[in-house]
Amino acid sequence: MAPPGSALAAGLLFFPGLFLLGRAALRRLRCPEPHAAILAARLVSSVQAVMASTAGYIISSSCHHVIDDQHWLAGTYPQFAVPYFIYDVYAMFLCHWHRGRVKGHEVAPPPSLRAAAGAYLRKDMLMVLHHAAMVLVCFPVAALWRQGKGDFFLGCLLMAELSTPFVCLGKVLILYKRQHTVLHKLNGVALLVTFLLCRVLLFPYLYWAYGRQRGLSLLQVPGALPPVYNAAAAALLAPQLYWFALICRGAWRLFRSSSSSSSPPPAPLSPRMDPDTPTPTHHQHPGGVGGGGGWGIYGAP
Repeated sequence: MAPPGSALAAGLLFFPGLFLLGRAALRRLRCPEPHAAILAARLVSSVQAVMASTAGYIISSSCHHVIDDQHWLAGTYPQFAVPYFIYDVYAMFLCHWHRGRVKGHEVAPPPSLRAAAGAYLRKDMLMVLHHAAMVLVCFPVAALWRQGKGDFFLGCLLMAELSTPFVCLGKVLILYKRQHTVLHKLNGVALLVTFLLCRVLLFPYLYWAYGRQRGLSLLQVPGALPPVYNAAAAALLAPQLYWFALICRGAWRLFRSSSSSSSPPPAPLSPRMDPDTPTPTHHQHPGGVGGGGGWGIYGAP
Protein backbone atom coordinates (compact mmCIF):
# COMPACT_ATOMS: atom_id res chain seq x y z
CA MET A 1 0.00 0.00 0.00
CA ALA A 2 1.30 3.47 -0.88
CA PRO A 3 2.46 5.66 2.03
CA PRO A 4 -0.08 8.29 3.22
CA GLY A 5 0.20 11.47 1.22
CA SER A 6 2.11 9.89 -1.66
CA ALA A 7 -0.78 10.38 -4.09
CA LEU A 8 -1.05 14.03 -3.07
CA ALA A 9 2.68 14.53 -3.58
CA ALA A 10 2.49 12.79 -6.95
CA GLY A 11 -0.28 15.15 -8.06
CA LEU A 12 1.69 18.18 -6.91
CA LEU A 13 4.53 17.09 -9.19
CA PHE A 14 2.57 15.64 -12.08
CA PHE A 15 0.19 18.40 -13.16
CA PRO A 16 2.55 21.41 -13.01
CA GLY A 17 5.32 19.20 -14.43
CA LEU A 18 3.18 18.12 -17.38
CA PHE A 19 2.30 21.75 -18.07
CA LEU A 20 5.94 22.85 -18.03
CA LEU A 21 7.01 19.89 -20.16
CA GLY A 22 4.24 20.49 -22.70
CA ARG A 23 4.98 24.19 -22.91
CA ALA A 24 8.71 23.55 -23.37
CA ALA A 25 8.05 20.98 -26.11
CA LEU A 26 5.77 23.38 -27.97
CA ARG A 27 8.33 26.17 -27.69
CA ARG A 28 10.94 23.85 -29.23
CA LEU A 29 8.51 23.38 -32.12
CA ARG A 30 8.59 27.18 -32.56
CA CYS A 31 5.11 27.67 -31.15
CA PRO A 32 4.70 31.25 -29.86
CA GLU A 33 4.87 31.52 -26.08
CA PRO A 34 1.21 32.60 -25.62
CA HIS A 35 -0.05 29.71 -27.75
CA ALA A 36 2.35 27.27 -26.09
CA ALA A 37 1.06 28.17 -22.62
CA ILE A 38 -2.58 27.94 -23.67
CA LEU A 39 -2.13 24.64 -25.51
CA ALA A 40 -0.16 23.14 -22.63
CA ALA A 41 -2.94 24.10 -20.22
CA ARG A 42 -5.52 22.43 -22.49
CA LEU A 43 -3.35 19.32 -22.60
CA VAL A 44 -3.16 19.08 -18.81
CA SER A 45 -6.92 19.59 -18.47
CA SER A 46 -7.61 16.86 -21.03
CA VAL A 47 -5.20 14.42 -19.41
CA GLN A 48 -6.73 14.99 -15.98
CA ALA A 49 -10.22 14.52 -17.42
CA VAL A 50 -9.30 11.23 -19.08
CA MET A 51 -7.64 9.98 -15.91
CA ALA A 52 -10.57 11.01 -13.72
CA SER A 53 -13.14 9.46 -16.07
CA THR A 54 -11.16 6.24 -16.29
CA ALA A 55 -10.74 6.05 -12.52
CA GLY A 56 -14.44 6.80 -12.09
CA TYR A 57 -15.47 4.03 -14.47
CA ILE A 58 -13.21 1.51 -12.73
CA ILE A 59 -14.55 2.48 -9.31
CA SER A 60 -18.25 2.53 -10.21
CA SER A 61 -18.14 -0.67 -12.26
CA SER A 62 -16.35 -2.49 -9.41
CA CYS A 63 -18.83 -1.49 -6.69
CA HIS A 64 -21.97 -3.61 -6.87
CA HIS A 65 -23.30 -2.32 -3.55
CA VAL A 66 -23.63 1.43 -3.97
CA ILE A 67 -23.02 2.18 -0.28
CA ASP A 68 -20.72 -0.44 1.20
CA ASP A 69 -18.45 -1.67 -1.61
CA GLN A 70 -15.02 -0.07 -1.74
CA HIS A 71 -12.24 0.40 -4.29
CA TRP A 72 -8.76 1.64 -3.48
CA LEU A 73 -8.88 4.24 -6.27
CA ALA A 74 -11.74 6.02 -4.48
CA GLY A 75 -9.35 6.95 -1.70
CA THR A 76 -6.31 7.53 -3.87
CA TYR A 77 -7.47 9.46 -6.92
CA PRO A 78 -9.05 12.43 -5.07
CA GLN A 79 -5.73 12.96 -3.28
CA PHE A 80 -3.89 12.80 -6.60
CA ALA A 81 -6.34 15.13 -8.34
CA VAL A 82 -6.78 17.88 -5.76
CA PRO A 83 -3.47 19.58 -6.71
CA TYR A 84 -4.83 19.87 -10.25
CA PHE A 85 -7.52 22.32 -9.14
CA ILE A 86 -4.95 24.43 -7.31
CA TYR A 87 -2.63 24.40 -10.33
CA ASP A 88 -5.51 25.10 -12.71
CA VAL A 89 -6.41 28.39 -11.01
CA TYR A 90 -2.91 29.57 -11.88
CA ALA A 91 -3.09 28.03 -15.37
CA MET A 92 -6.36 29.83 -16.07
CA PHE A 93 -4.80 33.11 -15.02
CA LEU A 94 -1.76 32.42 -17.20
CA CYS A 95 -4.03 31.72 -20.18
CA HIS A 96 -5.94 34.92 -19.46
CA TRP A 97 -2.65 36.84 -19.36
CA HIS A 98 -1.36 35.30 -22.58
CA ARG A 99 -4.59 35.77 -24.53
CA GLY A 100 -3.76 39.47 -24.54
CA ARG A 101 -0.50 38.70 -26.32
CA VAL A 102 -1.74 36.59 -29.23
CA LYS A 103 -1.49 38.02 -32.73
CA GLY A 104 -3.35 41.29 -33.00
CA HIS A 105 -2.83 42.22 -29.35
CA GLU A 106 0.89 42.93 -29.18
CA VAL A 107 0.40 46.65 -29.81
CA ALA A 108 -1.57 47.09 -26.60
CA PRO A 109 0.54 47.85 -23.52
CA PRO A 110 0.65 44.87 -21.15
CA PRO A 111 -1.64 45.34 -18.13
CA SER A 112 -0.25 45.43 -14.63
CA LEU A 113 -0.41 42.22 -12.63
CA ARG A 114 -3.08 43.70 -10.37
CA ALA A 115 -5.22 44.83 -13.31
CA ALA A 116 -4.82 41.46 -15.03
CA ALA A 117 -5.77 39.61 -11.84
CA GLY A 118 -8.85 41.79 -11.39
CA ALA A 119 -9.96 41.22 -14.97
CA TYR A 120 -9.33 37.50 -14.59
CA LEU A 121 -11.46 37.27 -11.45
CA ARG A 122 -14.28 39.28 -13.02
CA LYS A 123 -14.30 37.00 -16.06
CA ASP A 124 -13.67 33.64 -14.40
CA MET A 125 -14.98 34.10 -10.85
CA LEU A 126 -17.43 31.21 -11.23
CA MET A 127 -14.64 28.87 -12.29
CA VAL A 128 -12.38 30.05 -9.46
CA LEU A 129 -15.18 29.44 -6.94
CA HIS A 130 -15.80 26.02 -8.49
CA HIS A 131 -12.14 25.08 -8.09
CA ALA A 132 -12.05 26.45 -4.53
CA ALA A 133 -15.10 24.36 -3.64
CA MET A 134 -13.44 21.27 -5.10
CA VAL A 135 -10.41 21.78 -2.85
CA LEU A 136 -12.08 23.08 0.32
CA VAL A 137 -15.35 21.10 0.30
CA CYS A 138 -15.40 18.17 -2.12
CA PHE A 139 -11.92 16.87 -1.32
CA PRO A 140 -12.46 16.74 2.48
CA VAL A 141 -15.81 15.04 1.90
CA ALA A 142 -14.32 12.49 -0.49
CA ALA A 143 -11.19 11.81 1.55
CA LEU A 144 -12.39 12.08 5.16
CA TRP A 145 -16.09 12.50 5.79
CA ARG A 146 -17.32 9.49 3.77
CA GLN A 147 -15.36 7.01 5.92
CA GLY A 148 -15.18 4.49 3.10
CA LYS A 149 -18.87 4.67 2.18
CA GLY A 150 -20.32 5.50 -1.23
CA ASP A 151 -17.36 4.72 -3.49
CA PHE A 152 -19.84 3.97 -6.27
CA PHE A 153 -21.22 7.51 -6.17
CA LEU A 154 -17.74 9.03 -6.11
CA GLY A 155 -16.82 7.00 -9.18
CA CYS A 156 -19.89 8.24 -11.04
CA LEU A 157 -19.10 11.84 -10.12
CA LEU A 158 -15.54 11.46 -11.42
CA MET A 159 -16.95 10.46 -14.81
CA ALA A 160 -18.48 13.93 -15.10
CA GLU A 161 -15.06 14.98 -16.41
CA LEU A 162 -15.74 13.12 -19.66
CA SER A 163 -16.94 16.32 -21.35
CA THR A 164 -13.74 18.26 -20.62
CA PRO A 165 -11.57 16.99 -23.54
CA PHE A 166 -14.22 18.21 -25.98
CA VAL A 167 -14.17 21.59 -24.26
CA CYS A 168 -10.40 21.76 -24.66
CA LEU A 169 -10.48 20.72 -28.32
CA GLY A 170 -13.09 23.38 -29.03
CA LYS A 171 -10.90 26.00 -27.38
CA VAL A 172 -7.92 24.98 -29.50
CA LEU A 173 -10.01 25.18 -32.67
CA ILE A 174 -11.14 28.68 -31.71
CA LEU A 175 -7.57 29.71 -30.91
CA TYR A 176 -6.62 28.84 -34.48
CA LYS A 177 -9.83 30.32 -35.92
CA ARG A 178 -11.29 26.96 -36.96
CA GLN A 179 -14.62 27.50 -35.24
CA HIS A 180 -16.58 27.27 -38.51
CA THR A 181 -15.20 23.88 -39.56
CA VAL A 182 -17.00 20.54 -39.56
CA LEU A 183 -14.66 19.29 -36.85
CA HIS A 184 -15.74 22.11 -34.56
CA LYS A 185 -19.40 21.27 -35.11
CA LEU A 186 -18.86 17.55 -34.53
CA ASN A 187 -16.92 18.38 -31.40
CA GLY A 188 -19.82 20.55 -30.25
CA VAL A 189 -22.22 17.63 -30.70
CA ALA A 190 -19.92 15.41 -28.65
CA LEU A 191 -19.77 18.06 -25.93
CA LEU A 192 -23.55 18.41 -25.90
CA VAL A 193 -24.08 14.66 -25.53
CA THR A 194 -21.38 14.03 -22.93
CA PHE A 195 -22.41 17.03 -20.86
CA LEU A 196 -26.04 15.90 -20.87
CA LEU A 197 -25.22 12.32 -19.92
CA CYS A 198 -22.34 12.85 -17.50
CA ARG A 199 -23.27 16.11 -15.79
CA VAL A 200 -27.06 16.53 -15.98
CA LEU A 201 -28.61 13.05 -16.14
CA LEU A 202 -25.93 11.83 -13.74
CA PHE A 203 -27.89 13.07 -10.72
CA PRO A 204 -31.21 11.32 -11.49
CA TYR A 205 -29.15 8.19 -12.18
CA LEU A 206 -27.49 8.39 -8.76
CA TYR A 207 -30.89 8.68 -7.09
CA TRP A 208 -32.19 5.76 -9.16
CA ALA A 209 -29.17 3.60 -8.27
CA TYR A 210 -29.65 4.30 -4.57
CA GLY A 211 -33.36 3.55 -4.82
CA ARG A 212 -32.72 0.27 -6.61
CA GLN A 213 -30.33 -0.77 -3.84
CA ARG A 214 -32.85 0.09 -1.12
CA GLY A 215 -35.99 -1.08 -2.94
CA LEU A 216 -37.35 2.44 -3.44
CA SER A 217 -38.80 4.17 -6.47
CA LEU A 218 -37.01 7.19 -7.89
CA LEU A 219 -39.63 9.52 -6.42
CA GLN A 220 -39.29 7.97 -2.97
CA VAL A 221 -35.53 8.46 -2.76
CA PRO A 222 -35.43 12.20 -1.88
CA GLY A 223 -37.71 11.63 1.10
CA ALA A 224 -35.56 8.74 2.32
CA LEU A 225 -32.36 10.80 2.35
CA PRO A 226 -31.25 13.36 4.94
CA PRO A 227 -32.10 16.90 3.76
CA VAL A 228 -28.42 17.85 3.62
CA TYR A 229 -27.83 15.19 0.93
CA ASN A 230 -30.62 16.58 -1.24
CA ALA A 231 -29.34 20.11 -0.71
CA ALA A 232 -25.83 19.07 -1.74
CA ALA A 233 -27.13 17.33 -4.86
CA ALA A 234 -29.19 20.39 -5.78
CA ALA A 235 -26.19 22.67 -5.27
CA LEU A 236 -24.12 20.49 -7.60
CA LEU A 237 -26.85 20.11 -10.20
CA ALA A 238 -27.90 23.77 -10.43
CA PRO A 239 -24.78 25.09 -12.23
CA GLN A 240 -24.80 22.07 -14.54
CA LEU A 241 -28.34 22.93 -15.65
CA TYR A 242 -27.34 26.55 -16.16
CA TRP A 243 -24.31 25.65 -18.25
CA PHE A 244 -26.24 23.04 -20.22
CA ALA A 245 -28.89 25.62 -21.06
CA LEU A 246 -26.15 27.87 -22.45
CA ILE A 247 -24.77 25.00 -24.51
CA CYS A 248 -28.22 24.27 -25.94
CA ARG A 249 -28.74 27.93 -26.77
CA GLY A 250 -25.44 28.03 -28.63
CA ALA A 251 -26.32 24.83 -30.50
CA TRP A 252 -29.73 26.21 -31.45
CA ARG A 253 -28.21 29.41 -32.80
CA LEU A 254 -25.84 27.40 -34.95
CA PHE A 255 -28.65 25.16 -36.22
CA ARG A 256 -30.85 28.14 -36.99
CA SER A 257 -28.11 29.98 -38.86
CA SER A 258 -27.12 26.85 -40.80
CA SER A 259 -30.68 26.04 -41.83
CA SER A 260 -31.38 29.55 -43.11
CA SER A 261 -30.27 29.66 -46.75
CA SER A 262 -30.60 33.43 -46.82
CA SER A 263 -28.20 33.98 -43.93
CA PRO A 264 -24.79 35.40 -44.86
CA PRO A 265 -21.74 33.31 -43.95
CA PRO A 266 -20.35 33.92 -40.47
CA ALA A 267 -17.97 36.85 -40.34
CA PRO A 268 -14.40 35.92 -39.44
CA LEU A 269 -13.00 37.05 -36.15
CA SER A 270 -11.45 40.45 -36.25
CA PRO A 271 -7.67 40.15 -36.04
CA ARG A 272 -7.88 42.37 -32.97
CA MET A 273 -10.57 40.31 -31.26
CA ASP A 274 -9.56 37.72 -28.71
CA PRO A 275 -11.61 34.55 -29.24
CA ASP A 276 -12.24 34.54 -25.49
CA THR A 277 -13.47 38.13 -25.31
CA PRO A 278 -16.93 38.02 -23.69
CA THR A 279 -19.75 38.40 -26.19
CA PRO A 280 -23.51 37.90 -25.96
CA THR A 281 -22.86 34.20 -26.63
CA HIS A 282 -19.88 33.86 -24.30
CA HIS A 283 -20.43 31.82 -21.19
CA GLN A 284 -18.44 29.47 -19.01
CA HIS A 285 -18.77 26.09 -17.37
CA PRO A 286 -16.41 23.61 -15.79
CA GLY A 287 -13.67 22.58 -18.10
CA GLY A 288 -13.94 25.96 -19.73
CA VAL A 289 -16.79 26.26 -22.16
CA GLY A 290 -18.30 29.48 -23.37
CA GLY A 291 -18.68 31.58 -26.47
CA GLY A 292 -16.49 32.53 -29.34
CA GLY A 293 -18.07 31.63 -32.66
CA GLY A 294 -19.66 28.51 -34.11
CA TRP A 295 -21.50 26.84 -31.28
CA GLY A 296 -20.96 29.75 -28.95
CA ILE A 297 -20.23 27.28 -26.15
CA TYR A 298 -16.49 27.41 -25.61
CA GLY A 299 -14.68 29.80 -23.33
CA ALA A 300 -12.14 30.04 -20.55
CA PRO A 301 -10.25 28.45 -19.02
